[in-house]
Amino acid sequence: MIKDRGNIKWTAMMLPEHVGLLRELKKELTYQKKPQLDEQQLLEMNEQICEGMANNASLIFTYYENYDYHCMVGTVHHFNEQERKLHLIDQFGGKNYLQLDEIIDVKTYK
Repeated sequence: MIKDRGNIKWTAMMLPEHVGLLRELKKELTYQKKPQLDEQQLLEMNEQICEGMANNASLIFTYYENYDYHCMVGTVHHFNEQERKLHLIDQFGGKNYLQLDEIIDVKTYK
């Protein structure tokens, strides 16, 4: 009977640097690309944000951060023009900040 140790026998042949690079490569393969928004999409998002601010309505923000897409639900408290950030109050009452360039999509929360 042959006793096979699987991957254990191969890791001894690899340097720790190689193992680290392989792990990093595997992680990079899961990265998402940031989509390029056209002018019409930016105008629609601007309208949604302005209506949400005027009506104090909850909005769903999809944003791009750390090579992945994230969602946040909240109301827009105000917009900081100098830093180009939206100040949001999420559904739990916490304060959050979203960089305007990171926002991909805005929808009304029903």
